[in-house]
Amino acid sequence: MAKKPMTLAQKLLANKLGVPYVEPGELIEVPVDLTLANDITAPLAIKVFESTCIERIFDPNKIALVMDHFTPNKDIKSAEQVRICREFARKYGIKHYYEGGNCGIEHALLPELGLVVPGDIIIGADSHTCTYGAFGAFATGVGSTDLAGAWITGKIWFKVPESMKFIYHGELKPWVTGKDLILYTIGDIGVDGALYMAMEFTGEVIKRLSMAERMTMANMAIEAGAKVGLMEADRTTLAYLKGRISREPVILKADKKANYKEIREYDCSKIDLVVALPHLPSNVKFVKELPNKIYIDQVVIGSCTNGRYEDLEIAGRILKGKRVNPNIRCIIIPATPEVFKKALKKGLIQIFVEAGAIVSPPTCGPCLGGHMGILAKGEKAVATTNRNFVGRMGHPESEIYLAGPAVAAASAILGYIGTPDEVL
Repeated sequence: MAKKPMTLAQKLLANKLGVPYVEPGELIEVPVDLTLANDITAPLAIKVFESTCIERIFDPNKIALVMDHFTPNKDIKSAEQVRICREFARKYGIKHYYEGGNCGIEHALLPELGLVVPGDIIIGADSHTCTYGAFGAFATGVGSTDLAGAWITGKIWFKVPESMKFIYHGELKPWVTGKDLILYTIGDIGVDGALYMAMEFTGEVIKRLSMAERMTMANMAIEAGAKVGLMEADRTTLAYLKGRISREPVILKADKKANYKEIREYDCSKIDLVVALPHLPSNVKFVKELPNKIYIDQVVIGSCTNGRYEDLEIAGRILKGKRVNPNIRCIIIPATPEVFKKALKKGLIQIFVEAGAIVSPPTCGPCLGGHMGILAKGEKAVATTNRNFVGRMGHPESEIYLAGPAVAAASAILGYIGTPDEVL
C-alpha cells in the first residue's frame, strides 16, 4: 500500500508518535520535548499542579520557566508571581529557570540557549510559542491547565491541524523584512484566516531569510488564528543551532503531493514596507500609501517578534547620527542578554543613547501593557510588537501601529509614521 503524503505538521506529529500517518482532524496524544511558562502563566499552572497532590514532575529538564513579562518586578503583585515560580523551580529541581541578569524574552531566549531542536514537540503557556516553528518544530500555545497536565504526564492532546501553504517568490525591496511579509499575509487572509490550521511558509524568499526573520513570521502565525507556523529546517537553521543544541535534530520536509486546505503565492517584489493600523494586525496598509501623516507619541523596538540583534542593527543603521524627534519617546529593548551584549559590542547601544532613545533591559514590558512604556489616553505608538488590540499597551483610547524595525526607527526620527527613505 502506497504511503499517504503528509504536510510538515502531519510529519512532525506522526514522527513523534512513531506512526506512518496522522489524519487532519484526528485526536492524538503526543509526548512533549519542552514545556514553558512565564511569570504570568506559570503561577496558574503551578496552582493546578499542586492541587493534584502529585509529588513529581514528569521531567524537570523539559520545563522552562522564564520571568520576562513584568520583570524586573514592577510591583508587589509581580514580585509575588515570581516568588511562586522561583520556589517551584527550586522544589522540583527545574534546571531551566531564568530570572534577573540571565533572563530574556522567552521566545528569543530559549532558541539561543539551544532548548529548541528541529523535530521537537513544544508547548507553552503563551500564545507566541508558535515562534519555534521557524526551526521545524511543532510548537504551540496552550492554557495553564493543559500545561499542568503535561507536567504530570509528559504528554498533550492535539487535534491534527489542516495546513495552509504560503509560497513567497521574487526579491525583497530595500528595508522589507519578514515582519512586512507576515503582516502583509495576515492582511490578506485576516485574523481568523488560518483558524486552528498550520501555516506552512516556503518559497525562495523564505530560504533567504535569516533565522531572526523566520522567527518573526512564525511568531505571528497566531495572529491569523493558526495553531502553528512552520518552516522546514535547512542549512540556515543548522548554522544558527551549531554549538547551541546537544540533541540530534530531526529534519523533516513536507511531501510534494501533500494535501493543503489552501495554497497562496506572493510576489515579494510587490510588497512594500507596511504598517498595521489599529486595532487589528490584519488592518494593513503600505506606509507610502497612507493618506495623511499619522503623528505619534512613542516608538517601541523590541519584543519576542522583533527584539533580536538583526532588528536592532536595522534600527541602528537608520538612527546613526540622527536624533529622536523631541515630541516622542523611543524605547529600545534588546530581547536577551546575548542580544544586549552584541549590540553593546557593535556600538548599537551608543548609537541609540546618542540618538536620545531609552534602552531597556530585556523584558516583554510595554508589549502587553505591563511596564516600560505604557500609553496614556489618546497617545499613539509605532511598535515592532505583534498585537495592536484596544488597550493592549495602555489606555483603551490609545492606538498601536505595528511595523518592522525600519519603519519604527524612521518614525522615531520623523515624529510620524514614515520610511527610511525620508530620513536617509
